[in-house]
Amino acid sequence: MVSALDKRLPVSSAGKEFLRKAFPDHWSFLLGEIALYSLLVLVLTGVFLTFFFHPSMAKQPYTGSYEPLQGVLTSEAYASVLHISFDVRGGLLIRQIHHWGALVFVAAIGVHLLRIFFTGAFRRPREVNWTIGVTLFMLAVLEGFCGYSLPDDLLSGTGLRTAHGIVLSIPVVGTYLSFFVFGGEYPGHEIIPRLYVAHILLVPGLLLALVAVHLSFVVYHKHTQWARPGRTNRNVIGKPLYPQYTTKSIGLFFTVAGVLALMGALMQINPIWAYGPYRPDKVSTDSQPDWYVGFLEGALRLMPAAETDVAGHTIVWDVFLPGVVLPVTLFLILYSYPYFERWITGPLPEQHLCDRPRDQPTRTALGVAAVTAYAVLLMAGGQDVIALVFKIPLELVTYTFRTALFVLPFLAYHATKRACLGLQAADRRRLLEGQAAAEVRQSADGGYQQARTLLPPAEAYRILVRAEPQPRAHGTEAWRWFRKHRVRNALSRWYFGKRVELPVTDWQRRRIELVRAAPGEAEEAEDT
Repeated sequence: MVSALDKRLPVSSAGKEFLRKAFPDHWSFLLGEIALYSLLVLVLTGVFLTFFFHPSMAKQPYTGSYEPLQGVLTSEAYASVLHISFDVRGGLLIRQIHHWGALVFVAAIGVHLLRIFFTGAFRRPREVNWTIGVTLFMLAVLEGFCGYSLPDDLLSGTGLRTAHGIVLSIPVVGTYLSFFVFGGEYPGHEIIPRLYVAHILLVPGLLLALVAVHLSFVVYHKHTQWARPGRTNRNVIGKPLYPQYTTKSIGLFFTVAGVLALMGALMQINPIWAYGPYRPDKVSTDSQPDWYVGFLEGALRLMPAAETDVAGHTIVWDVFLPGVVLPVTLFLILYSYPYFERWITGPLPEQHLCDRPRDQPTRTALGVAAVTAYAVLLMAGGQDVIALVFKIPLELVTYTFRTALFVLPFLAYHATKRACLGLQAADRRRLLEGQAAAEVRQSADGGYQQARTLLPPAEAYRILVRAEPQPRAHGTEAWRWFRKHRVRNALSRWYFGKRVELPVTDWQRRRIELVRAAPGEAEEAEDT
């Protein structure tokens, strides 16, 4: 049967080619696998939890084994989570593994995206795969928020109340959207069942489908790799998928699962019995969401109060701008960034070699500035805790964070750009002077100096083989009456204008052009 099938379909040849697919061996490439295996742990633990969770907001007196809450009116959702935590054998462990797995999953996707951004792995032909990765990150945040809200405790209910206010702040359609999402007046009886369906069916289905498409693109486009001797823009050098890479990957899965199990066993997270069931008339100090939406909490706390009445509609700017405009702008920038860089770069061939972050100082500086702004907003989400613990007036903490939100990213951008240029200058000195040797020599005039040797070929290769896009000057010829593309050219000069030139000979330059030549362009590079 197998032989008959193989004669009609290229199963054997395609399978052999796939199993021999080469994957470069570098620790930074494992970040995506950590996200994948965290998702697998989430699916396994989530299936267990679905057997015991009841997604209902029907109220009833609690009669479970947690005595401090006995007789308190709770929803079935909240009571079932208490049942999982105290009455189901291993339930609390699985629940905490699930929660920690969600945090690690979103974090791994975020760091994986940062790795792709800083190394330029989003460039042609991977723009579509970058878009899929950003969509995965957005769905992971949505999935985490849905699961975070299911227990119907006071902490998650406060988050839902915040989400309800954000939806209401959308001009004109906000009230309609709120009524549609919550199934009536807040909080209603439909939101938990709807979040449950989204959490276990809709969003996971989209996640798994996009993960499959994402991995298919990785196989189709081949993996990016760092510049090393023998590695060019036209090949991929690494371990074959089977058996070497598969063995290592399986080991990584068990490592991720083991670390999450240890975290779930030793580190308490989300003790809902300490918060109590949700009541719309209650809210507590020190109520912060999980880290991946903490920046929204910080933005809401820092935004000054402001509202405008337009044609009978009230626009609440202090909720609408940080709660709606900020995340929409963030994801629009992420989606469009590969196309923006391609626009200011001009037509370039396929890029399969990773950039060292220092070799693209403007891109690296922008990324660090964005991470700094995110960190400020995340810290601002705990302004009440900071004021309480350090006994600082809340107004002073707020104004400090408002100032830091504008000052720190600006400083981080310029400091990072200067650091990248300084590292490039250090690379230039190493190429010119070599590296220090383990001996001291006496000079002709009687002095002593440390001996230096040439850099190893592999190190020189890593430094010299770098992308050097030139600032665009298209449409600025002297004979033109009207200079075209002024904005694009100005952005290109700002983005690529500063660089420390490396000492290369004509022969080395030709070799670099050959290494960086795209598939199908090697013969042209050799002819030049």
